[in-house]
Amino acid sequence: MPTFAVPGMNCRKCTAKIEKSVTDADPTALLEFDMDARTVEIDSADDAAALLAAIKDAGFEATAAWPAKRA
Repeated sequence: MPTFAVPGMNCRKCTAKIEKSVTDADPTALLEFDMDARTVEIDSADDAAALLAAIKDAGFEATAAWPAKRA
């Protein structure tokens, strides 16, 4: 699952905007936010480029943060 660094994500309103944009593109996507690290891990059938575009469509700059984090 790709993980993205989203430096401008600092509140629940931000996560809601990102979640809406990503799930509009892939309704089955599952997102896990880490507010302290300002990252989002996304389980989706879409590729990383499409997910990055969805985050940017929500109004946020983002970069791939590889490797994906694991709990």
